[in-house]
Amino acid sequence: MIDLRWLREHPDAFDRALARRGAPPAAAAVLELDAGRRALETRLQEDQATRNRLSREIGQQKGRPTPETLAEMTALKERVKAGEESLRELQARLDALLPTFANVLADDVPDGPDESHNRELRRWGSPRNFSFDPLPHDELGARLGMDFARAARLSGSRFVTLWGQLAQLERALAQFMLDLQTREHGYTEIAVPYLVRDEALFGTGQLPKFGEDLFRTTTGHWLIPTAEVPLTNLVAGEILDEGRLPLRFTACTPCFRSEAGAAGKDTRGMIRQHQFTKVELVSVTTPEQSEAEHERMAGCAEAVLQRLGLPYRVVVLSSGDTGFAARKTYDIEVWLPGQGAYREISSCSNCGDFQARRMNSRFRPADDKRTRFVHTLNGSGLAVGRTLIAVLENHQEADGSVTVPEALRPYLHGRERLEPAA
Repeated sequence: MIDLRWLREHPDAFDRALARRGAPPAAAAVLELDAGRRALETRLQEDQATRNRLSREIGQQKGRPTPETLAEMTALKERVKAGEESLRELQARLDALLPTFANVLADDVPDGPDESHNRELRRWGSPRNFSFDPLPHDELGARLGMDFARAARLSGSRFVTLWGQLAQLERALAQFMLDLQTREHGYTEIAVPYLVRDEALFGTGQLPKFGEDLFRTTTGHWLIPTAEVPLTNLVAGEILDEGRLPLRFTACTPCFRSEAGAAGKDTRGMIRQHQFTKVELVSVTTPEQSEAEHERMAGCAEAVLQRLGLPYRVVVLSSGDTGFAARKTYDIEVWLPGQGAYREISSCSNCGDFQARRMNSRFRPADDKRTRFVHTLNGSGLAVGRTLIAVLENHQEADGSVTVPEALRPYLHGRERLEPAA
């Protein structure tokens, strides 16, 4: 949520922030509503003071007010009633308008309309030189236990069933990621609900703007699009002691997305699914710590790929490619030899106080009685299905088998290779 006080003081900066995201100026419209609301509040306070004065006068007249006093009191009651109704209407309009504005981007986010203007920061590892033509994961997986046809009969397109060794590989990847993040990086594992209410999705910014990307149940609950939603909302409405920060949470959950607007994109394979598994990282910290926490979070996600021997690059997203709630985002893109391209496997975003304002999540500084909004961050550590894809494609062999990375072997009872069906 945009800080209204900041907008009042910096309307030009707000419009520049909108322009960076390709949106039209809106400061004047917001300030007009805000000014009308504030003026009405002032008038109602004055009317209330007048009503109190008249009440005292009626008391002094011992229940026999003059006709003039009665007429003034009657008119005042009607005026206050109409004013309160107008105030509710103005407040509702303002409350509906403010959540539609995306977060203000960090100054060092590169400007540009789309992903073509993302800026590469670094690379790790070198793509493998194959002595054969590497297969894409869907062709490779067909003989290893990846079945799209049966999933389609069950649920339609953009679903998959994994059989035997691939189901075990997916489970092994998730467990490996959780162990790495909890044992070495200090995240606390949380088991969270997969169904949430409107308030939770509003808090992290999915509602009201992106409802079409979500699945809703007949009870009014929503299936989570990512564990970011329940994890971040764990601190909604709370005032935290500064000494507890940063809080670092992780969870492995299924994620559900309608993929609205993705028609024709990544229709083959497991790249873009309606249901997928992801290990999520969430941090809650102070404004002074959030930039350092952002770098740390990206490093925690990168560590997964390094342990698995998967080449990747890190890019900072441009203004036109940065998500609604983020002020700055790093994408980690893994190399997929079957596609001959780097593809996103993690996004790590610093949301500043944007989500905290929507959730009303604050902290109490050690040396100050006044509370401040926390900063929230989230990232994938990692998307399990896309990591499975990367393991298959990067570690495949000419005979259709796949070498299991050493880091995963303890989670697969020492298995060193996935073998295709005879």
